[in-house]
Amino acid sequence: MTVRAATAADGDAVFGLLCGFVTSYRPDRAVFDTVTYPGVLGEAAAGRAELLVAEVDGRVAGYALAVRMPTLFAGGTVLELLELCVDAPLRGRGTGSALVRAVQAGAAHAGDAEVTVPTRRAAAFYLGLGFQETAAYLKWPAAPPDPPATPQRSSGPGRSGAPGPSAPPGTRAPHRQPG
Repeated sequence: MTVRAATAADGDAVFGLLCGFVTSYRPDRAVFDTVTYPGVLGEAAAGRAELLVAEVDGRVAGYALAVRMPTLFAGGTVLELLELCVDAPLRGRGTGSALVRAVQAGAAHAGDAEVTVPTRRAAAFYLGLGFQETAAYLKWPAAPPDPPATPQRSSGPGRSGAPGPSAPPGTRAPHRQPG
């Protein structure tokens, strides 16, 4: 097995692994090819990320993506391991561990203060590699869906109390000025 930096030529294999990895998002191939994969390769080339692949018998069998972030609390940069994926038939053979060790080596070489990993499903795996549980990981979607429109009731003198205007599903109700 060889662990090395990912290249543009690894895109097809990484996308295939990604499709089997994600549980809360649906990968879009066109966006992957034109935006996300080239962008991550650029961040890695600039030293702001680590994108590594593991090759077994000449084919990509896994990948790891870690992003380097400046922090105040740690007194330097933190390398956060965001994605680790190994082809299902090859799991349990050391490929994931080798990728994590390569990420850790990259952090040591770059002088990062620590490597962190948000995980829910693989805590035991990371604990076995020397990670320590320190916090819960919460997320807030940057573009939350609009809440469902609810009828507004008017009240006051001269008002009927009937529902106000409602917005079509997926849009927001218009703002009404009082008076």
